[in-house]
Amino acid sequence: MVGARIRAALGSVLFLVIAPGTVAGLLPWLITGWESSDPWVGFQLLGAGLIVAGVGVLMQAFARFALEGIGTPAPVAPTEQLVIGGLYRYVRNPMYLAVGATIVGQALLLGQAILLAYALVFMAAVAAFVKLYEEPTLSERFGSQYEEYRHAVPGWWPRVR
Repeated sequence: MVGARIRAALGSVLFLVIAPGTVAGLLPWLITGWESSDPWVGFQLLGAGLIVAGVGVLMQAFARFALEGIGTPAPVAPTEQLVIGGLYRYVRNPMYLAVGATIVGQALLLGQAILLAYALVFMAAVAAFVKLYEEPTLSERFGSQYEEYRHAVPGWWPRVR
């Protein structure tokens, strides 16, 4: 079991670098060159906060996939168990929300409105991916356990207790 978790952790780190690293790091840099338009300091602070929160949520979610799910978020190396702990108790898609928050944070921090448009495109793409691929795949893989989870936990707007 320890070996499986180590492999899952290594695979998750690799996927973290490849997927969110590209979507929330490389592509925003290619779009903006990290050039700032010197936005109002309040926007900069809010943006920095969103980036810190987004990265924190992303790290927690990736760790949860390796430790709880014994797998990775990558479709080619899925989890053995359905991940429903941690932030997944409140919202089914914290990873996508974290990446979106990071991109919006970059937009505010840099004063780059183009990144807001990019964030909208990203969220539309992941919403379609979730609906067309992820939900059917998880339903097939985990059956009634996933269906109960899906009905109990909202997909995009975190449940607050």
